[in-house]
Amino acid sequence: MIRVRVISARGSTPREAGAEMFVGPTRVEGTIGGGQLEYMAIDRARQMLASDEAEAEMDIPLGPEIGQCCGGRVVLALDRRGPTPQQHPDVLVFGAGHVGRALALALQPLPVNVSLIDGRAEELARAAPGITTKLTPLPEADIRAARPGSAVVILTHDHALDFLLAAEALARDDLAYIGMIGSATKRAQFTRFARARGIDSTPLICPIGAGFSSDKRPAVIAAFAAAELIARLTDISLVNKYPCNS
Repeated sequence: MIRVRVISARGSTPREAGAEMFVGPTRVEGTIGGGQLEYMAIDRARQMLASDEAEAEMDIPLGPEIGQCCGGRVVLALDRRGPTPQQHPDVLVFGAGHVGRALALALQPLPVNVSLIDGRAEELARAAPGITTKLTPLPEADIRAARPGSAVVILTHDHALDFLLAAEALARDDLAYIGMIGSATKRAQFTRFARARGIDSTPLICPIGAGFSSDKRPAVIAAFAAAELIARLTDISLVNKYPCNS
């Protein structure tokens, strides 16, 4: 396999610096953005495989000369090394009901480590294959132990437990996202609950995904909540800086 890695991305480009794909004689894993840029990189990587080259570099302007109109410039490094280690943020989903299971499934293919946490074994057993689950009677301990930069999404079957977990999350100042399922009424109730305990509820997002749609179907709520969450966890400035998508 040849690793193709974006080492420089200037102007409008389909992927950011650090993006990787792996090219074999008949297979490609990952993407550096598609289009003619990717086809050229695949061709060059297979030339390297055929000639037993170890390293190469490509400096490609994304203009009319290659049939790609992004307008930026990409430098690619091609080598025989393995994937660059990446540490994805943790997403703790509390509550394995309909929405919790749907959200864990929606997040599964995204660059996060998602865990579905509940005190009910029978609900956790209904999670989709491959979802990491945790059965615990003390979910607040998982919030205390979460790595800095983690995301906490609260969707339990009990409003009192929701409020307890939200207060626990808001006691930290190093979480990337704190969200709770609910309504404007539930948000107002929690705000009063938090104020009485001297807790600033401003960082809490409740209802989750509400900026997209008022649809109440679990899979739809999960889709919009996943979009909201991933926008918070990823460097959104890259989207603004490099808007071209392929």
